Amino acid sequence: MDQVFAPWRIEWVEREEGAGGDECVFCAFRDSDADREHNVVARSDHAFVLLNNYPYNPGHIMVIPHDHTGEYGALDDETLLDHAHLKQRAFAALESALDPDAFNAGLNLGGSAAGGSIDDHLHTHVVPRWDGDTNFMPVVSDTKVIVEAVEDTYNRLHEAFAEQNGTSAKDPDAAVRVEAPPKGL
Repeated sequence: MDQVFAPWRIEWVEREEGAGGDECVFCAFRDSDADREHNVVARSDHAFVLLNNYPYNPGHIMVIPHDHTGEYGALDDETLLDHAHLKQRAFAALESALDPDAFNAGLNLGGSAAGGSIDDHLHTHVVPRWDGDTNFMPVVSDTKVIVEAVEDTYNRLHEAFAEQNGTSAKDPDAAVRVEAPPKGL
C-alpha cells in the first residue's frame, strides 16, 4: 500500500463521530464563529466559501448558500444572486492567490447518484486546474497527491479575498466579509 504524508488531516481523522448530532455540517459551519478551524474563508449575506477537506487540487472550495436545501429551485432570487456574486469573488481570489490555468465548477444535485457526499445542502464546487495537474499516480496507484497543506491554502485565499474591493477582514482567524454587489450590476 502506498502512503502519502498528510499531517493536516489528523484533526479530521480524530474527530468525534456524531459530535453535533444529526445537524448538517454546512449549517453548523454557517452558524459557527470558528471560521479558520472550519476552513470558512469568506462570508456574504446569503452564502459562504469553504475549503474542501478532501481537495481534488489545492484551492478546491465550495460556495454554499445559507439556506439548508438540496433543491436548486428552492433558492430565492436574492440568495441566487448573492451565491453567484460570491462565486465571482471566489474565482478572482483563486486567480490572485494560486494563478491556476483553468477551473472546474459545478453542483452535485439529485442525491447520491450525482456523486456528492452531502446532498441535502446544495453547494457549488470550484476546483482550480493547472496544465499537467494530472499524472500517473491516480491511474497506476489509486493515489492523489495534493501539493499544498489546506492551512497554507486558507492563508493565501484569505489574503486574496481581503485584498478585493468591498471586503473587510477583522482578523486572520475570521472569514473575510464580502459585501453585496451594488444594485444594477
